[in-house]
Amino acid sequence: MANLIKDQQDILEKLKIYSLNPMQEEAIGAIKKNDKIILLSPTGTGKTLAFLLPLLEQLDPESQEVQALIVVPSRELAIQIETVIRDMGSGYKANAIYGGRAISKDKIELKHTPAILIGTPGRLADHFEQERFTTDHIKTLVIDEFDLSIEVGSSGEMKVIMAYLDNVTKRILTSATQGTSIPGFLQMDKAKTLNFLNEKESSKLTVKTVISPSENKHNTLVDLLYFLGNEPGIVFCNTKNSIEDLSRFLDKKKIAHACFHGGMEQRDRERALIQLRNGSVSVLVASDVASRGIDIPEMKYIIHYEIPSAYQEYTHRNGRTARVNSKGTAYLIQGKKEVFPEFIEKSKIEKIPMNSGGWKPQFWTTLFISGGRKDKISKGDIAGLFFKQANINKDQLGVIELKQDCAFVAVPASIADDLVDALNNVRLKKKKVRVHLM
Repeated sequence: MANLIKDQQDILEKLKIYSLNPMQEEAIGAIKKNDKIILLSPTGTGKTLAFLLPLLEQLDPESQEVQALIVVPSRELAIQIETVIRDMGSGYKANAIYGGRAISKDKIELKHTPAILIGTPGRLADHFEQERFTTDHIKTLVIDEFDLSIEVGSSGEMKVIMAYLDNVTKRILTSATQGTSIPGFLQMDKAKTLNFLNEKESSKLTVKTVISPSENKHNTLVDLLYFLGNEPGIVFCNTKNSIEDLSRFLDKKKIAHACFHGGMEQRDRERALIQLRNGSVSVLVASDVASRGIDIPEMKYIIHYEIPSAYQEYTHRNGRTARVNSKGTAYLIQGKKEVFPEFIEKSKIEKIPMNSGGWKPQFWTTLFISGGRKDKISKGDIAGLFFKQANINKDQLGVIELKQDCAFVAVPASIADDLVDALNNVRLKKKKVRVHLM
């Protein structure tokens, strides 16, 4: 039986959220009253919490089977939702399964059946067809970012999934985009739609254009990054080749950054986001995969190094800054003779200094530890190790991210090598752990 936190306010306090926004309040009420809901709301407005809170109320603590299914378009979003559920402290087991990692890991986790299963279409369809657990008890279906999820599962995986969900009584579809047609097999006829995309609120987003004196925009980007300083932001490119080419140039300029695109191994994508979250890098050079469904902090700015081909991608990129209650800026770098698409509105020209100095080194860097939750290791255990055996103080210990089989710790770059020497091959709980720079 789950050790339940039954009161919604207890969950919110555990998450350090002290009030719901109007969208969340309306959505929660509608989900409780209606069996079919389509929730349309901009990126960063808290849709995940809006469907998770009423979903938890629907679960039976006595059941030992999967009761709720959340379909997502990306690995990162699956991991993010799993983390949110764990942080809510409901006591219900949740597991994320997705492509890009060994299916044997899924099998191990699914031996202890979760109440909530989160997954990408292809991996879910595979588990369903192999009948690795029963789907008879799944009553709630959430398709998060349904426009992307349908696209990802367009080869037939979504139809396979739906064929196994005969007993679903509540369907929730969410998206940050409107206008996507919903296939009939999702059975969303007569659904109630909540649309928060067209609300006329004063925009907290400022859009500025930076003119490059040449067709090659590399140096202009570097000048802009120098101008912005070490504030966290994302530089968007259109292709993997552009990202890799730009990354090599930023390496030459000694600008600490991480890359993120669909062609990377899942482990490398996760580690790029960890470095961004803990301050080891402040710049993420990314494709449109990073415009939605990844767990990163508020960005002070985004840069369109290359302009996307469609308005939807443009708006989703912009949605990574100026989120909820914060302000942010979207910069467009316009090369010599470059003509922007018609959907790009004219914006203020931002003049930035050229060759204005250099890049301030990052204060933090990341250490890898070869032990995690499966070894009964907690964040407190890791903090204790650093305080007692490495003799550092609280100000020298940054963000700790604990995974199933490893952990990542932000420490000052100036003492990182000394910490590796002091802690590598020591015992943490009952496990001898390796510690090294990531």
